[in-house]
Amino acid sequence: MTNTVGHIGLAVQGIEKFLERFCLAFSLPIPEIRDVCSRRMKVALLNLKELQLEVLEDYSPDGAMARLVREKGNTIHHLCMTCDNVADTIMSLGEQGVAFIDDQPRIGLRGKPIAFISPDVFGGITVELSER
Repeated sequence: MTNTVGHIGLAVQGIEKFLERFCLAFSLPIPEIRDVCSRRMKVALLNLKELQLEVLEDYSPDGAMARLVREKGNTIHHLCMTCDNVADTIMSLGEQGVAFIDDQPRIGLRGKPIAFISPDVFGGITVELSER
């Protein structure tokens, strides 16, 4: 089942400036920024010992994450929990009444199957499931 935090997703405006400030403040190397054109997002994975930050900038004018940042500023977008098999976890949690945004796994930014639990389940907090 799931019992490990894989990463925390941060939605930001101006990923380059955010990473420059964050990495300078905590003496971290600035990670590579990938442009995921198909999703109209820039992404950087920042390693912090046993936890990873997934820094995301949605540069589409009407994307959900871009709207979130316009409304709230830079913010935590989601918490990712890892599991052995996303499809099995969707089925198991679905039997408990847990609602999903993704009712079938899809491939995430790391090339692994993922699925998002509806933020309604946890009072507005979005949780991603990802295979280890």
